[in-house]
Amino acid sequence: MKRVLLALILMAAPVLGQTGPNPNDEIQKLVTLKYADPRAIRNLLTNFGVDVRIDEQLKVIAVSGHRANVTTAEEAVKQLDVPGAAQKDVELTVYFVLGSDGPMGSAIPADLQSTVATLKSTFPFKNYGILDILSLRTRAGVAANTSGQLSQGRLTSFSVSSAALEGDGTMIQLNNLHAGLKIPVAEKDGKTSYLDTGLHTDVVDVKEGQKLVVGRSSLNGPDTALFLVLIAKVAQ
Repeated sequence: MKRVLLALILMAAPVLGQTGPNPNDEIQKLVTLKYADPRAIRNLLTNFGVDVRIDEQLKVIAVSGHRANVTTAEEAVKQLDVPGAAQKDVELTVYFVLGSDGPMGSAIPADLQSTVATLKSTFPFKNYGILDILSLRTRAGVAANTSGQLSQGRLTSFSVSSAALEGDGTMIQLNNLHAGLKIPVAEKDGKTSYLDTGLHTDVVDVKEGQKLVVGRSSLNGPDTALFLVLIAKVAQ
């Protein structure tokens, strides 16, 4: 009888001695951000041994894991989500550069000469010129788009679903980037459709101020090519 009583006492001891919630309990917390970019916070919280899910539009983070880890992660979010962490605007410019052996239109701007020189050393076109230049301004979690109109009913387009600053703030990540030329095509019923020669990329990482060639597509066969050159800057 004494042995049974002793065993019951030993089994109950951890419960009776517990003064607060068990740090190993699995819990879930929902944290709303005011300033910081959810994606940047998510990357940091993975170091705390928790699972993290985010909603960029609502600026909400769902954190799950052991109570102790979730509590530590929650405290880290409070330290990071301050006014200075607010996402800055990003200014994006895409140059539509044509490469061909025939005559070209607008001359290449001075700040793009070095990039075009690299294209000349890689692709066998004799001449390069500017077809169009489009610019837009966006920030984290916000989609942006713009378009231009050329001769013969042709359109240029440029869009991103969101942008975010990475690392020390000099690397810019763009999501769902699309840019290109839309050429009108007459249908049999008299209506007009557009042939999209654009480029779509899920994720583009570009360093601030870098001139990045994000793609190339053929125009009028192999004799003419459209190159897309992207420049991204953080708005001051």
